Amino acid sequence: MSMIFQLQGATLVPDLSGALLWDDARTLIVADLHFEKSSSFAAKGQLLPPYDTATTLQRLLAVIDRVRPARVICLGDSFHDTHAADRLHPDDMAVLRSLTARVDWLWVVGNHDPAPPDTFGGAVVHDFCLGPLTFRHIAAPGDVIGEISGHFHPKAAVATRGKPITRACFVGDGRRLILPAFGAFTGGLNVRDPAILALLAPRFEVVMLGQTKLHRFGSHQLKSQAVLTSDFYGAGKRRG
Repeated sequence: MSMIFQLQGATLVPDLSGALLWDDARTLIVADLHFEKSSSFAAKGQLLPPYDTATTLQRLLAVIDRVRPARVICLGDSFHDTHAADRLHPDDMAVLRSLTARVDWLWVVGNHDPAPPDTFGGAVVHDFCLGPLTFRHIAAPGDVIGEISGHFHPKAAVATRGKPITRACFVGDGRRLILPAFGAFTGGLNVRDPAILALLAPRFEVVMLGQTKLHRFGSHQLKSQAVLTSDFYGAGKRRG
């Protein structure tokens, strides 16, 4: 089964990492990195492993090394809050600067980072148009065509042998595409939640991120579920 999405004549390839590749434009798109989310929680008394930024950056580095794009578009909420950049570890700062120096890097503004810092390279943009596609953080209401966005951290639930399985997913209806969160420590919202359904045509498809491969399902195969729990994908080595 093909995992490709077609949008306004553009061929878009979901990646198992959660990134999206527009090969004809040599463009890699990621959403919701949420750098320094764990340190934000820690400041409020909820102690979590402080490795989410390093893990996210290493995953992003691996994808860039593999697909070698000319451009990277980050679809907003790249930084978890307005002070996240101040909490970055120097090692993470160095990795981030090395990445933005390699390619044409665009930071789309998000609701968590309405003014992304300009100290790490790249350009800050709002709604960004490239060819037939528009890139923004939050999907616009109404009959929008050719839009790629993030924000909702979409997840989908399916029944397998009578047991529900929930995974992050891409979701598209032929008019727009919403990406999963790429960040290592992110929650998610079921695609059948009214907030997401209001943006989609009655029939849509998801591409779920499995352990070793992608899985495609139609909207009629999905299960409803409330707000889903957070995930933390891996932990780095403790820094000295």
